Amino acid sequence: MRSLSARRSLGALALAAGALLASAVPASAHVTVQSNNAQQGGYTAVAFRVPNESDTASTVKVEVNLPLDHPMASVRTQPVPGWTAVMEKSKLDKPLDSHGQQITEAVSKITWTANDGTRIGPGQYQDFSVSLGALPTDTEQLTFKALQTYDNGDVVRWIEEAKDGQAEPSKPAPVLKLTKAAGATAAAADHHSTDATGTQQAAASDAKASDSTARTLGVVGIVVGVVGAALGAAGLRRRSARS
Repeated sequence: MRSLSARRSLGALALAAGALLASAVPASAHVTVQSNNAQQGGYTAVAFRVPNESDTASTVKVEVNLPLDHPMASVRTQPVPGWTAVMEKSKLDKPLDSHGQQITEAVSKITWTANDGTRIGPGQYQDFSVSLGALPTDTEQLTFKALQTYDNGDVVRWIEEAKDGQAEPSKPAPVLKLTKAAGATAAAADHHSTDATGTQQAAASDAKASDSTARTLGVVGIVVGVVGAALGAAGLRRRSARS
């Protein structure tokens, strides 16, 4: 009986340990976009990092869709050994002004296809570098929906967008965060400085006005006091004369 009880206890401990280990396994890696300096209105080089999540299949194609609601006039790919990059363009609803020229179409998708003998194998990842610009000035981030195709035919769609107040989706789309341009930051600082200076000047002006008003009232008070004292003295004299 003791042996049976011990075996049951060990089995329960093994199940608990297995559950604990399963919960401790990190979440699968996602396709991401990275940049060292992505400023609004500027140009930058980004890297789309594609990890292979399968233990049995290899990645042989990667498609990245560029946002046409914030199109960019300049898009260039960096050669990746063993991969062929193809860019597709789409017509814009509203022409894009770039250095005085009207751009009527922009790159909407980039597809990297592995050549024979090339692939992203299990436990590996690959960076695909792209030069982009000019980055938009009216948004703080760009979303790039991506598709990852494996050699067994599976396609993983990294297209889900995160929403405020909700947990991260299971297949999130790569998002590039944009920072304010240095000039815009300086302009904002100057604007705040100007506002502060104006406030200080207004406060000083109000203080001067208040001081001037106080002095005027003080003088008026003195005059009224003198006149009152004079009238009082005259009244006393008249009473003394009558007596």
